[in-house]
Amino acid sequence: MTGGRRVRKDLCSPLLWPGRQPFELFTEGDDLYAAMLEAIAGAEREILLESYIFADDEVGRRFAKALAERAGAGVRVRMQLDAAGSLFWASRRLDRFLRDSGINLCWYHRWHWRHPLRYNQRDHRKLLVVDGDRAFLGGFNIHRENSRACYGAGRWRDTHVAVTGALAEQAQAAFRALQQDRPWSPSPDAEPSSAVILPNKSPDCQHRLRCLFDAMFASARRRIEVTTPYFLPDLRTQVALAEAAGRGVDVRLLVPRKGDIAPMRWAARRIFAGLLAAGVRIYGYRPRLLHAKTVAVDGDWATVGTSNLDYRSLFLNHELNLVARSPELAGRLHDQFGKDLAESEAYRAPAGPRPEWSDWLWAPVGWGARRWL
Repeated sequence: MTGGRRVRKDLCSPLLWPGRQPFELFTEGDDLYAAMLEAIAGAEREILLESYIFADDEVGRRFAKALAERAGAGVRVRMQLDAAGSLFWASRRLDRFLRDSGINLCWYHRWHWRHPLRYNQRDHRKLLVVDGDRAFLGGFNIHRENSRACYGAGRWRDTHVAVTGALAEQAQAAFRALQQDRPWSPSPDAEPSSAVILPNKSPDCQHRLRCLFDAMFASARRRIEVTTPYFLPDLRTQVALAEAAGRGVDVRLLVPRKGDIAPMRWAARRIFAGLLAAGVRIYGYRPRLLHAKTVAVDGDWATVGTSNLDYRSLFLNHELNLVARSPELAGRLHDQFGKDLAESEAYRAPAGPRPEWSDWLWAPVGWGARRWL
């Protein structure tokens, strides 16, 4: 203890006090895009936009025109898009339009034969910061698949959050640090608050979100609710979930009934069997493709962001999460979790979802390829 405060410079889990923060939660793409476009239209100084996927479709072109309009009005507009994530979604036409409009556009880790392995580390973050006053982050990419108006009832199921004040300033700092290729995290000397923006790669830890998840699971006393589209964590994270269930915590994991990446599905189903045997309850979301990434613990701790519980998010990619000790946010996530469970199938021990014979055959391939998926 130092002056009544714990010294936590070397610890990955942030020191947070329970409190109330003005969060705005989004689970529908059309609602989120409308709020983001409204914020962009009102920008006076600077717009920072980061996305894994930015598509040349109805949604992407709407954003491109809005950004171009503000750039033409003298607002500084800086964009960073992931080269791998947007490879089959963006276009040269979109690139040219953005640049010709005066937007500072950067493609993160384009393929180059001199640095082939660099291409495997991706900017998986989805972030919009306007004037350093308001920020949006979470799982939504910029594409029509998240819009009911464009894609219909089969739109992707996702979650995003909007923040203001000091949290927006942290998001702004995170964007600038990654563009300058330098590690960043909120100052450990700052006074504890009830929420913080955390990247997975900080100056002291290159897998900070993995450490955070483990700390959240270890501290749980009543319930853990995890929603993730891609579940392929390391053994330590699996053990943390199993141990929580073993001490009587109600551990529930929501995943897609059928994911969009087959090798990950093959390997994940092998992991499910062990967790189910340990008492973890696992559910497959049926109606749509599940893409949300949230965790709520004990109605107190909550995180919303870009990080999946898979090897790539925990160890390779750049990710960004809001972490909060907020009964209000945790309660909102708990309510949404209940709605999603009502449209999900409970998997049963010992085998979990009944696998096709090909899933068992190809599971070792999926596990071996987890670094590259």
